[in-house]
Amino acid sequence: MPHVRPFLLASVAARALARALLDTLSPPACAACDAPVRRDRVFCSPCAATVLRAANEPGEPLAFAAFGGAVAAALRRFKYGERPDLGRPLGHLLRGLMREEAPGVDLVVPVPLHPRRLAERGYNQAALLAHAAADELDVPLAARALVRLRDTTQQATLRRAERHANVARAFVTRSPRAVQGLRVLLVDDVATTGATLSACRDALVEAGARDVITLCVARAGDG
Repeated sequence: MPHVRPFLLASVAARALARALLDTLSPPACAACDAPVRRDRVFCSPCAATVLRAANEPGEPLAFAAFGGAVAAALRRFKYGERPDLGRPLGHLLRGLMREEAPGVDLVVPVPLHPRRLAERGYNQAALLAHAAADELDVPLAARALVRLRDTTQQATLRRAERHANVARAFVTRSPRAVQGLRVLLVDDVATTGATLSACRDALVEAGARDVITLCVARAGDG
């Protein structure tokens, strides 16, 4: 048996103990239905069977899955059910996609909420996903790089044709120098027409970003 340094054994044991303690204090649960799962799983087996991977095409926001089944249920809980804790597991769904589609990213930026809506909800779901993405890619997170100038009507309440007009010129980059010449990963939870992500992308490009990759957990209309 090869010699293993004692401090390495101690480190492995400490991590195992930390995982066991975390599982005791906060047992891992399915993001869609709260059934018990392994810590490296986001959904239980029945819920995972409802997940349909997105068919990503050039020019569309990159997405992990089509909006439906367990992914839709988890995102609704995350966004409207006061479940900010779901940001980490849902962000986990983006890991493989980021590694494949977002190499060489310099900065991660979330789609912002208007201050009034942020105060009402208490957190920006896109910022929580962006935090997980930045950790995975080991690049800086600029959580306040974009500002929403207008408290726009919620996109989900509008017809497809109205959505682009609703968010046109609604975003601006807070500090253009912070994004100039950089390859930016722009993160949101859901894309339908892509209007919000497109408006945010325009603001970043106008501020001097070299490239902007748009990424979300789910995209409506797939499948």
